[in-house]
This record gives sequence, C-alpha cells and structure tokens, in this order.
Amino acid sequence: MMSDKPNMRIIEGGCHCGAIRYSFALPKPADRIPVRACSCTFCLKHGGVYTSNPDASIDIHINRPADVGRYKFGHETADFHVCGKCGVMPVVTSEIDGTLHAVVNVN
Repeated sequence: MMSDKPNMRIIEGGCHCGAIRYSFALPKPADRIPVRACSCTFCLKHGGVYTSNPDASIDIHINRPADVGRYKFGHETADFHVCGKCGVMPVVTSEIDGTLHAVVNVN
C-alpha cells in the first residue's frame, strides 16, 4: 500500500465484516515484523498473533459500535476489541500510566 507517510510502512487490518478496522504505521525499515503468539485460551480461540512497536502509530475505526464488544479478563489491564457479528478480535488496547498502548492481531 502506498502511504502518505514516506518513512512508514502501513499495515491495514480488521475484522471480517468491517465493524472494526485499523491502520498501523510502522517506521521503516520493516522488512521483518516481529510477532508473538499468546497461549492463553482466549487468544488461542481467537487466533491471537500480535505485533506492536513503540515508534508506531495506529488509527482504529469502529464502524458499527453496536457490533463491537470489549472483553477484559484476569487483571483487567487490557481491552480486547471483539466483533460481535463475525467474532474476530483484531486489536487490543491498554492504558498504562495515562498512555494508550495497542497491539494488533496480524493473524
């Protein structure tokens, strides 16, 4: 994809039905994007394979808010954004010390 941010590599993703979409901008060079798989039962069921980058930026668009739920488990430190229509979980956000962080599901 061509980007209006020439020093960034853009990855776009989202759920199957389009209720949740994201545009993830990584600094170049991004020839290899590190990913990690979570082994908890929730992530295994949702195919959770994640990437993040402290120098990246993300735009998350919730196109149909009524179709999107936020799931928290354990210590309730993260919001797993799950589409209630197609069941896909494309992004996780977490607020730490007043700063919003995110990982994207690249699977």
